[in-house]
Amino acid sequence: MEQWNATRHVRTLFLSDIHLGSRAAQADLLIDFLRCVDAEKIYLVGDIVDGWRLKRTWHWPQSHNDVVQKLLRKARKGTEIIYIPGNHDDFLRDFVGTHFGGIEVRLNDVHTTANGQRLLVMHGDEFDVVVRHAKLIAHLGDWAYDMAIAINVALNWTRRRLGFGYWSFSSWAKGRVKRAVNFIGAFEEALSGEAKRQDCEGVICGHIHHPKIETLGDMLYVNTGDWVESCSAIVERHDGTLELVHWTAFERVDETSDPRLGLRFLKPRERLPEAAE
Repeated sequence: MEQWNATRHVRTLFLSDIHLGSRAAQADLLIDFLRCVDAEKIYLVGDIVDGWRLKRTWHWPQSHNDVVQKLLRKARKGTEIIYIPGNHDDFLRDFVGTHFGGIEVRLNDVHTTANGQRLLVMHGDEFDVVVRHAKLIAHLGDWAYDMAIAINVALNWTRRRLGFGYWSFSSWAKGRVKRAVNFIGAFEEALSGEAKRQDCEGVICGHIHHPKIETLGDMLYVNTGDWVESCSAIVERHDGTLELVHWTAFERVDETSDPRLGLRFLKPRERLPEAAE
């Protein structure tokens, strides 16, 4: 697996859970990433804009606008971009079939990889019972998640001052709290089952901020992660291989490091050489 350089060309890029409009969104890092990847097709797999938070408090700095402009510029230059709304941007589900600046809104989609795999692409909140049937509880959970992210910020500020790397408290909690582990497992099984019912060989989703590529039985389960804590994406190479990429903020890997790493680490607000627009 080759190192990332100024621009890497891929067949398809899958992004989800960017949460533009949220103070926790890592928009600067996403802009850096988008400068370094050139895709024939981009899937925006839900919660790109955080309508829930924008309703509570308006927050839209220039970096969030830059992400939107970067995606629109890619669409103008010929990249096919498909936007599949999630629960935080569910207002866009009223515009399925509409094009906005070359970006098409779809409820879900079936993507065929270069090696012939049929993969169902959906956000995944349709299979989250809490979001679907108890919105008040979902909003309370969203508040708790905000608190976990606030702990992340304070903790990692201290870790940086002490010379340590990034560590995600919320990701750690998801992997340790029994109910969270059980929920993630049930979510993965539910979406894999839906993909099978739609005669697909796997599913690509977002929603739970838990990036993963895994085979569950005879089904491929792929979660893109998010751009709040894990700063992750899925890329499809031109041979149909899927890769999970983390674009994290507090370490540096030089060009001679482990070639198995399909990524490059960036220091906060460090800019890579500007790729050709």
